[in-house]
Order: sequence, then structure tokens, then C-alpha cells
Amino acid sequence: MRLLHTSDWHLGRSFHRENLHAAQRAFLDHLVETVAAERVDAVLVAGDVYDRALPGLEAVALFDEALWRLSELGVPAVFISGNHDSARRLGTASRLLDRSGIHLRTDPGALAEPVLLADEHGPVAVYGLPYLEPALVRERLGLARGGHEQVLAAAMDGVRADLAARPAGTRAVVLAHAFVTGGAPSDSERDIAVGGVQSVPAAVFDGVHYAALGHLHGCQTLAPHLRYSGSPLAYSFSEAEHQKSMWLVDLDGAGAVEARRVHCPVPRRLARLRNRLDALLTDEQYAYAVDHWVQATLTDPVRPADAMERLRARFPHTLQLLFDPEGGERTDGASYAQRVSGRTDREVVEGFVAHVRPGRELDGGERAWLLEGLEAVRRTAAARAEENAR
Repeated sequence: MRLLHTSDWHLGRSFHRENLHAAQRAFLDHLVETVAAERVDAVLVAGDVYDRALPGLEAVALFDEALWRLSELGVPAVFISGNHDSARRLGTASRLLDRSGIHLRTDPGALAEPVLLADEHGPVAVYGLPYLEPALVRERLGLARGGHEQVLAAAMDGVRADLAARPAGTRAVVLAHAFVTGGAPSDSERDIAVGGVQSVPAAVFDGVHYAALGHLHGCQTLAPHLRYSGSPLAYSFSEAEHQKSMWLVDLDGAGAVEARRVHCPVPRRLARLRNRLDALLTDEQYAYAVDHWVQATLTDPVRPADAMERLRARFPHTLQLLFDPEGGERTDGASYAQRVSGRTDREVVEGFVAHVRPGRELDGGERAWLLEGLEAVRRTAAARAEENAR
């Protein structure tokens, strides 16, 4: 069986205020063309279809068109909700869409109810595990306490129990939206937990033939049967070296996996430039970046006047200007947003404590209180978002 694994479309997202609607449409055109050209048997979309819980009309229309085109091809597609999606909104009309081969798996109460596919070798059970927010699903999974590892392990226990009751030789595929230990993050993923408790071990997925993962935006292989497709477009400059792609996965009769990458269209390449302003404006080594989206980090000891305007004279698509002066750390007018760019919530708060209380680091008890407070805020925000989605 041939599967096309993709994830993290983030429909409706922009890139430093650059509208990506046309680029996202081009990707979906590419996806549909790939499905037809490669004779794909099923499409797997591992979460974060939208960039926010309340997507804009353009993004909804784009998704609707993609569903229609996949349905017209007669190719089944399985979607799960990610941490950016509203599970309730994404799952609207899911039972009706099932009849057309579009399977939206967003309900934590149906984790062990697979989409059943088949080929000449027999059945393939595709289990969709939407993003599982521990505070909201623990009780439904029979847990009194626990974080991401515990709830995902409980979900996978249900998958394995269902699989054990199916005919011998049934191959199992799982879609999941999670941060699996060993994966490499980028700056454009939203943290799904505080500190290190968001990560889950790869062993959680033991017992299935392929796990199609979403959440991390870089395409990567954790094991032959355990892969992230990554996002189809770059959503931060930390992804400048990424080669965006989807996985074309062939599952043989015994469940062995062969996978190859199908590269995605690139709307405009990214460049991260770092030097003094005069060097960036004159040195030929930077000529390649004239047509790129540019992040420029200036190392001048003193902030140059009109730096953005001068940069855009040579690099008209400069989107982000950072300042890191030679000889030490200085803010010299850098905005607060620039100074905390790329930091986690925990790092921002610890940095604030260090700023207002220099020379005295957080002790173990204080750090524990800090993590507990941040986790409580995150749980409250998640619960409110779910409540607003109802």
C-alpha cells in the first residue's frame, strides 16, 4: 500500500507578514498532482491543518477545495487535529465526510476506531490520534494524573488492544501529533508543554508498522517506521536549511516500510545574513540572497542609521532585522520582542528573574514553583480555548 504522509499545513499562516495564501495553494496543487502521478492509495495528514483555532475564511476555503479534489480522485484521506487546530471545528461533519473517503479524526473518545483500508495483501488499520492535551483527556483515558507521555501511552494501549483483536496479518498505521524524543525542533512550532514534559519516547509507538508524525516542522526520520514529514513551507528563518517535503511510504505485505521524499514547491528561498551593514551591502558573497527572504543580523558596534531601508535597497525582500553588536551583548534600542525571539516561556520568565535579581539564580524550589505556575497557565488557556470552540 502506498501512503502519502504530510502534516503541519498551517493554512492561514503568514511569514513575517508576507501572505502565504498563494504558496499554500501551490503546495496543495502539488499534493493533489502527486497523489495522481504516484498512484497513492491513501493520504495521511498528521495535524495542524490550520494555523489557529479560528481560521480565516481564505484558509477554510482552501481546505474545503483540497478535500473536494482528494474526494474527486477517489483516494481516502485521514486527517487528525493538531495543537493549533480546534478539534471540534476541524471535526465538523466528520461522520458525513467518512462516506466520501475523507476521515477527520479529532475525537479523543474514538482513538481505537481505525479507518480500515485494504490492498492485495489484506487489511490495513489506520488509527488517528489527534493532539491530546493531558489536562483535557486524562479522565477519558482512565488516568488520574500524567502528562503527554502518559496520555499518549494510554492511547497507544487502546490501539494495540484493538489491533490484537483483528485478523492476523493486519498492518497498523498510526497518525500522531506530538514531540517525540530525538526529534529536532525549529522556532516556528508552538510549545505544547512547559520544560521537557512535552516530549514522549519513541517506544510509545512500538507495535505498529508505521507512525506518521506531525508537530515538528523539519522532515526527519527517528526510525524506519517513525517519521516526521515536517511542514510543507518554511514558517521561520530557523528553517532556512530545511528541504520541505512529504514522505511517500510503501508498506509491503509484511508491514515493512520503504519511504522516499517528495519535495515541495519553494515560493522564495530564505537567507540568514550576519555581518556589519557595509559588508552586507557591498560584499559579493551575499549576492545570492538578492531574491531571497532575508533575515539580517547586524554586528556593527553602533546601530547604523536607516539600516532596514539601506538593506532593502540591495535585498528588497528583507523581512527581519536583528542587532548583535561585536564586543558583547547590547540591546541599543532592540525591541523586547526581538530580544526574546526564539525563547521558550520558561526562558523568558527565568531571564526576567535574572534581570530584576542579578547575581542570584533560581534555586530548585523556586524553579519548581515557576514550572508549576507556567503549566497551570497553559492548562487554563487550553481549557478556555476548548470551551470557546464549543
